[in-house]
Amino acid sequence: MAWSALDRLCRLPQRKTPPPARPGVEGEASSALARATSGAVGAHPNLSGVSLLDDAHDAFAARMQLAQAAERTLDLQYYIWHGDRSGTLMLEAVHQAAERGVAVRLLLDDNGISGLDTILAALDRHPNIAVRLFNPFRIRFPKAIGFVFDFHRLNRRMHNKSFTADRAVTIVGGRNIGDEYFGTGDGGLFADLDVLAVGPVVDAVAEDFERYWDCASAYPAAQILPRMSESKRQELAKRASIIERDRSSRKFVERIRDLPLIRSIVDGTIALTWAPVRLISDPPEKALGPMPESSLLAGQIESAIGEPEHELCLVAGYFVPGRQGTAMFTGLAGRGIAISVLTNSYAANDVGVVHAGYAPWRADLLSAGIRLFEICGKSRHPQSGKERRRGQRVGIGSTLRGSGGGSMAALRSSASTLHAKTFAVDRKRLFVGSFNFDPRSVHLNTEMGFVIDSAELASRVADRFEDTVPAMAYEVTQSTDGELRWIERAEGSETVHTREPDMTLADHLIIKVASQLPIGKLL
Repeated sequence: MAWSALDRLCRLPQRKTPPPARPGVEGEASSALARATSGAVGAHPNLSGVSLLDDAHDAFAARMQLAQAAERTLDLQYYIWHGDRSGTLMLEAVHQAAERGVAVRLLLDDNGISGLDTILAALDRHPNIAVRLFNPFRIRFPKAIGFVFDFHRLNRRMHNKSFTADRAVTIVGGRNIGDEYFGTGDGGLFADLDVLAVGPVVDAVAEDFERYWDCASAYPAAQILPRMSESKRQELAKRASIIERDRSSRKFVERIRDLPLIRSIVDGTIALTWAPVRLISDPPEKALGPMPESSLLAGQIESAIGEPEHELCLVAGYFVPGRQGTAMFTGLAGRGIAISVLTNSYAANDVGVVHAGYAPWRADLLSAGIRLFEICGKSRHPQSGKERRRGQRVGIGSTLRGSGGGSMAALRSSASTLHAKTFAVDRKRLFVGSFNFDPRSVHLNTEMGFVIDSAELASRVADRFEDTVPAMAYEVTQSTDGELRWIERAEGSETVHTREPDMTLADHLIIKVASQLPIGKLL
């Protein structure tokens, strides 16, 4: 009987009818951001202007400045939002925008907002802020209980990431909101890539946000979260003020002030790459169950970016090719396509079990002539990690991170983890987004990304496999007898490892056992 009661508690209530349209939308076209970009957009018909955000501090500062510059609307869609330094400052930035009269909508996957229930509930009570939770858990703590009773539903998550201001400027890419994604904490850094864009593709992102906002899986926060006093918002402002004054926060707070990116958008001096840009994304209904592959992002990629003719350069933090993917890559290599892949080593991966879905296929990939690089487990640019004790509260959220709450790599003071999801085809076209080359992105999570027809940007990514990647990653090779070797290059010298670096005997045993389990589709 107790089991049945828990089962009922885990079930979602019927979703209430969404409230009427928010204020402020009608004036989007008259905002300073819209006016500032309209001239350049008009001068480049059918093209969008893009700028790659590969620097972590710049990516954070750009979002903060967009929130500060918005006059009409802010639409934010994220898989993970932490209550740490960056997450607290970002929440306060959107809160301040709402105080100015900006209509703010936060669409957050419920698996990645551990510790934020009270502040999100308080923000949702603001007349200019609406919060919705995607595929929510009914039991709030511990959320993991929900997986026991409703695994099929809760295993499907919204992995999309977008930040759109006044329907004039948007940022899409691989970064969630949290210290490890922006290099603003004491722990490790997730190396990632975003795209700031203006022009027609912004409308596509806005329309995509609307279909997610209105979908059956997006629940108004008031239906799920406990009712909170509006005074909780005062705590958010107080906590953000403490962070801004904290000595360890000085560098990235100064970057918010000094980054010229948004200022150059407003004054019309920003240097953008103008190119055809197409948004591809999964339908939100993917979270409800299996759908035809042709309707999914994975089924759209080939038609959007084209089949490689000469070269494919792929960067994927979670690379799980499986039998089908390995056959595809080796088939391309067999036709003379030069393929290079950059992914995480075991020590660099924040989800160690993912290595079990990647490691068994390395020999086949290498035998086909594919170049494999694995990010070194120890950062070449370690952060201090000494200014705060682990677990000390610095933000508005709980120090506990539950299911989907973040990375273990972020807890390793010098760890650097690859989190980017991008690939370049024939030095002509580039994909940047949230899509990992793993079964979870293909079949379970919803994803989004930009396909950019720019030889300049695609070549920039491809060139890094020659001038940057070899110095920051092990190159995996095979000896004449088929044994794997890891080449480490540093300061003009090479070290060849005959055993996989930074792995203990216990690590090898765990990965070997995990690789035999039927968990490939969950990775």
